[in-house]
This record gives sequence, structure tokens and C-alpha cells, in this order.
Amino acid sequence: MLQVKKDASLLNVNIPYGMVEVRYPPREAWRETEFRETAERELSELKKRHASYDRKAVFGENPYVRFFKKFKKTYPVLLQFESVVCKGRPFPFENYVTAVPFLLEMTDQVLSGTHDADCVEGGLTLFFGKEKLPFTGLRGAEAHTYPGDFCARDNGGLVFSEIAGVEIRSCARPDSRHVFYPIFGTPDMPGTVVADAVERLIQYVYLLVPTAQVESMIL
Repeated sequence: MLQVKKDASLLNVNIPYGMVEVRYPPREAWRETEFRETAERELSELKKRHASYDRKAVFGENPYVRFFKKFKKTYPVLLQFESVVCKGRPFPFENYVTAVPFLLEMTDQVLSGTHDADCVEGGLTLFFGKEKLPFTGLRGAEAHTYPGDFCARDNGGLVFSEIAGVEIRSCARPDSRHVFYPIFGTPDMPGTVVADAVERLIQYVYLLVPTAQVESMIL
């Protein structure tokens, strides 16, 4: 499994972090139909439960919303939830590897992501941002970290920013088969929130591919 450590900047910052690393076998072993049916059933239940959706009732006490608001940002999972669950936009089944954490975000409203583990140089070092560090984000967009941001770097530079997203070098591609899924916490969030999300994500991985090789950790 990828080696992950927290540097000294996080010694007095209580932000739980979870990670699930997966090696997927060739697609012949995947159970895409079963995963899709389960996802559609869970999404249908969410739509029924939130037929009279009220943003404040669902996300008003969400710690991620409060965390992102400090950076004058809207929590992206909130927007995705409203798009898929409330407005009926299509669920992104185009890439099942990235659909796994997306389903987790819909059901648990936690923040996750997908990275190609083979693109990571050495291990990951988690750190607490103290300045704006520029990087190239998804689809080539220019982005930067923030003071107070939760970030990770490897021997090649920045890997992710919780607030600004993934650095393009390690973003998952359609043919990525060795991936890791970060599950982010927020300051002073109970570790059980992240631990429960890790377990649910693993369930989704095995639903899609029962023979996948899975390892996980919580820091």
C-alpha cells in the first residue's frame, strides 16, 4: 500500500483522513450490472426521501459546508447532490472506477476522490496549507491551495488540495486500474465519520468487483 504520513504542520490540527487503495482486475471480472442496479436503487430511495428537498435541512449542519465556506467556496458534493438527486441529472456511469466514490458522496455526503496510484512518486505526505501553492488541476485548469487547506504532496509535487481538488498528474483516467480513494475529514470531525465512509466505499468496490485487491487506512 502507498505510504502515507502527516508532516509537522498537522501535529496540532485534528483532521481525520481515510484512504482506500484498490487494484482492479481486467473488466471481464467486473459486475457492472449489479453495481448499476444498486446505485440506481439507492439513488431512487434518495430522491423519494428528499422529494421536498430543503438545502438548510439537509446540509445546514454539514461540517464540509462550514469548512468550504471559510474559503468562500460552495461544498461541491452539495452541488452534485442537488444536480443528481434533486434535478435528476444523469449519474456518471461512464467510468465505474470513479462512479464508486461518487455514489459514496451521494449517499453519505462526505468528500472523496479518485487518483491513479501508479502516478504517485514515492509516498504521500499530508500537510496543512500555509500559503497559496499553484498547480494544474483537472482538465488543465489553473488552481492553487489555500492557507488552512488540507493537502498532500509526493516526490513530484502537489497531489491534492481538499478545497481546490486534484493535481492533473495523478487524476484517474479511463484506463486506471490501480487507484486510491481519499476520504477527507474536516477540522475536529469525529474519526468515526471517515471510518464509516471507508467501510461503505469498500462495500461499493466489492459490489463492482468481488475479486478486487483492497487495502485501507485511517489517519
